Amino acid sequence: VRACRSALARRFCSQSAKMMRWTAPFKRLAQAGVETARTNRLGSRLYTPMIKFRAGSTALGDRSAEELLNQLRSVIGKDSSSSLLQLSNEWFGRADKDRSMQLQAEELSSLMADVGLPLEGKEVQTFFEVFDVNKSGSVSYADFTATLRGEMPQFAASLAFMNQYRGHYPSAMVSSGTDLAIFDKAEAEEWIESLDAVIQHHGHTRTRFMLHDLLDEAVRKGVKVSPPITTPMINSIPTSAEPSYPGDLAMERRVSNLVRWNAAVMVSDGNKRAMGVGGHIGTFASICDVWEVGMNHFFRGKAYGGGQGDQIYMQGHASPGAYARAYLEGRLSLERIMNFRQEVGGKGVSSYPHPRLMPDFWENPTVSMGIGPLCAVTQARFFRYLHLRGMADTSACRVWCFIGDGEMDEPESIYAIARAGYERLNNLIMIVNCNYQRLDGPVRGNSKVIQEFEGVFRGAGFDCIKLIWGSEWNKLVDNDPDGRFIEVLERTPDGDCQRYAAKQDGALLRKEMFDDNGLGDRVAHLTDAELISAYMQPGGHDHKKIYSAMLQAEKNAESGGRPSVILAKTLKGFSLATFQGRNTVHQQKTMKDDELMGFRTVLDIPLTDEQIKSGGENQGGEFFRNPGPDSPEVKYMCEQRHKLGGFYPTRQPAKVSSIIEIPETGTYTLFDKGNPKPMSTTMAFAGLLRKLMKMGDFGKRCVPMVTDEARTFGMNAFFHEFKIHAPFGQHYTPVDHDILMKYSEAPDGQILQEGISEAGALSTWIACGTSYASQGCPMLPFFIYYSMFGFQRVGDFIWQAADARSRGFLLGATAGRTTLNGEGLQHQDGHSNLFAISNPACIAWDPAFSYELAYIIEDGIYKMWGQDKDLIYYISLYNENHPMPEVPKHLTCGVATKEAVLKGLYKFQEAPSDKAMTVRVISSGSIMQQALGAVALLAEYGVGVEIWSATNIGELNREAFKAERYSRLHPMEPKKSCWVNDCLGDYDGVTVISSDNISQYHQLIEKYCGGDVVNLGTDGFGRSDTREKLRRFFEIDSESICVGALTALARQGKVDPKVAQEAIEKFGLKYERQDITMDNDWP
Repeated sequence: VRACRSALARRFCSQSAKMMRWTAPFKRLAQAGVETARTNRLGSRLYTPMIKFRAGSTALGDRSAEELLNQLRSVIGKDSSSSLLQLSNEWFGRADKDRSMQLQAEELSSLMADVGLPLEGKEVQTFFEVFDVNKSGSVSYADFTATLRGEMPQFAASLAFMNQYRGHYPSAMVSSGTDLAIFDKAEAEEWIESLDAVIQHHGHTRTRFMLHDLLDEAVRKGVKVSPPITTPMINSIPTSAEPSYPGDLAMERRVSNLVRWNAAVMVSDGNKRAMGVGGHIGTFASICDVWEVGMNHFFRGKAYGGGQGDQIYMQGHASPGAYARAYLEGRLSLERIMNFRQEVGGKGVSSYPHPRLMPDFWENPTVSMGIGPLCAVTQARFFRYLHLRGMADTSACRVWCFIGDGEMDEPESIYAIARAGYERLNNLIMIVNCNYQRLDGPVRGNSKVIQEFEGVFRGAGFDCIKLIWGSEWNKLVDNDPDGRFIEVLERTPDGDCQRYAAKQDGALLRKEMFDDNGLGDRVAHLTDAELISAYMQPGGHDHKKIYSAMLQAEKNAESGGRPSVILAKTLKGFSLATFQGRNTVHQQKTMKDDELMGFRTVLDIPLTDEQIKSGGENQGGEFFRNPGPDSPEVKYMCEQRHKLGGFYPTRQPAKVSSIIEIPETGTYTLFDKGNPKPMSTTMAFAGLLRKLMKMGDFGKRCVPMVTDEARTFGMNAFFHEFKIHAPFGQHYTPVDHDILMKYSEAPDGQILQEGISEAGALSTWIACGTSYASQGCPMLPFFIYYSMFGFQRVGDFIWQAADARSRGFLLGATAGRTTLNGEGLQHQDGHSNLFAISNPACIAWDPAFSYELAYIIEDGIYKMWGQDKDLIYYISLYNENHPMPEVPKHLTCGVATKEAVLKGLYKFQEAPSDKAMTVRVISSGSIMQQALGAVALLAEYGVGVEIWSATNIGELNREAFKAERYSRLHPMEPKKSCWVNDCLGDYDGVTVISSDNISQYHQLIEKYCGGDVVNLGTDGFGRSDTREKLRRFFEIDSESICVGALTALARQGKVDPKVAQEAIEKFGLKYERQDITMDNDWP
């Protein structure tokens, strides 16, 4: 290794390899490193090397190609990075002349002479041919540097572990050992000698299984030792330990077949009648049996007791299965399932689980990959929160989460597993559908996903139940006397396992898995048909083994101390003979007649060939099979659901307005009189929230949530008073225990401290905001966070919240691109309010004053809980302190201030009557102070200012859009007006709009403003500096507002342009301004 390292060091290839990939950046680097004329952007580059290359010492002559190459490397020498930069400068100075970016022989020779390697005679051609690898007659810089670099070094010391499929990869730490306390060294040595003897006489395979048995037994006997994170690839529950099946197995298989058939036909028939609506057949076909066993024996409905039943997060692509079962139960009509994914007419069903579209059916959206698992984890955690706080009995409620094995790639899925583990959520059961396939191909073609996932889950603290082999195949596993067959299964990559399922060739399976591994005698008693039949029935399709696994998971939930996961081996497209296990199965949307016939035969569906052939575009209903409410199948499935507390899925939201008394209006008047003492809207919110939390039953239902930033938002005083929720209490003495506002945790704590995870916090917020439906227990979440880390970072979760019909408040604190002045580019938010309008359920506010904030929160509580509207209120909060004014007494267009605030726009301050002309300035948030500052500046020029506060530009736009649509479709009626037009439309003067948001946000109302509009926003990347400098840079300070108004007045001919120019010079405004964040000049 040392010799290789020295050889690589002698060659400068490690650096030149990077240079080769940086051809384009070299041009920009050269401009930074050399004196370059400004005209170089349009003309040829004029490179002047700053570093002289060292000339080679070898005399000129008849040198070989190898000698020339070595001399060039010697010329570049130790300063290879700097030398290569200069070389690239010279290269592109020549190559750019004809835009070829390549050099011919003579040009390359000239370049070498300049850098210290002169070539003579035939050396020119010899040297050129070294680099002209394509024999094209010219050399590119990439070819030049690649040849100079030489062979790429090996990626790692060895890639041999890539051929190991079991997940037992080599470690460089094998020989390091651990220095543990050895109480009896001689005894320890005896145990090691015993281990050596077992290995010597019985081999590594037997030793491995023996150690697994010993560790398992140690854990069972209470020894605190961590078991290995992966175990042999066998079912966790041996056949001998399987309980008796409690149901009518034959009946349940018939029901499963009916559900599987109707689910597949729903997608196929829908796409034949409405081409392109899409859907997925293969996913539910793979998970149907697990779903049905759960429906018949485990999933608790709303009337089960001990809470409002279980919550299930279904794989989104498997949604046709839920519809197919509901059709048999009589909950969905034939017309609805025939209109799968055709919802506009109101008679269809949604593509995936969408409560927003089917509010009486679905509870939990899941199809945005990774979000379902994380929401399931936080739902389980919130159930425990409700119980520990005494808000609701959730003792019998579990959360079941179905995850696709491909979905496990999502970072949210992995974080969800870790969080469930350290939270010890024993009420959570995850089921991973291991059909080995993503949308395009295998999940881990070269590996074993079940073994990999076992390591992830066990390492995180889960009880892991492997459900891999069906009954017939498991007989071979049970009769493996030496573990050799199990090791063959472990080292057979998933890609081959998928191939065996797709080919359905018993002879192929026999040869590759058994004969090639010397195990042919193990299956000599089976025909090829019997062998492949056993293989094609994995554990995830064996009702007995599914029941055993789910029963164990249920026991874990009742008496265990950790979450459970079932790793279920299934076949994607199970029973769909023509495409099961194939890479294209996920895209399968329709089935041909012969495929339907084969599918019918496999499932024993009572349909004739003629019925299948006569179905289709006009008679699709013929395909669906429902034996009717009096049939044994439907009676059985309904009876099973009755035992478990009712049908599922179903959504039964509580009518909050009839069970919760919301605070009176007087609660929100605490800021009406104003306060000359400077404060921020963030502090105003903290004060109001504290008041709400102390209001009896309503206050107990307020749930403040933070992502480790409570102190930033002035909420550290809440810690001692309301306590941070910690299910296991506080078993340590906090460092600040001796002060009043100490860090205090308790099982019944009201504050949810989410740690540094906006995704996790938003998931908890969803669980809290939907508890009125999931548990009939209304809870009102107030999640306050750095605004930049809301819509921009976890906008998908906010969309999920809207789909789930969550209700609550999102507080985007430290808002504003210039108000949060010191944090810089990735913290300064000026666009969340614009993002928010893309979410139809979100009402986004940008209050400037504390009384506006109070009115907005009152309005949100009234709409969400007083009117039962499924809305999200997003409120921008700022950390800039300033005096808070009292509520204006005057009216805005005949409307009182409070009502106008909630309409989104009101006149805050009248213009003085003694000025020759007047302009309007519209502002919001912290920049309202800059707008007020512009009043005095404009007064010096004889201009009066009318100040308007725009609390909600987004809602002004939405109302205007609705009015325009109404007018467009009612041409016989007068044009419908809207609030923004009523306030601002009838005007021919100048309006300046300025806030700490980007200008596109202001454009939402710009066209409804009469006269000329000056739009001042914080467009561009944020950066760190003082607020004053940042506001000058983005031109939203008082002086910029003043100049904007004067220039617009000059354009209207109302003032002399010289007045505006003098103001520009007076205030030091300049058009030219450098912006390092952009390559081009800032406009």
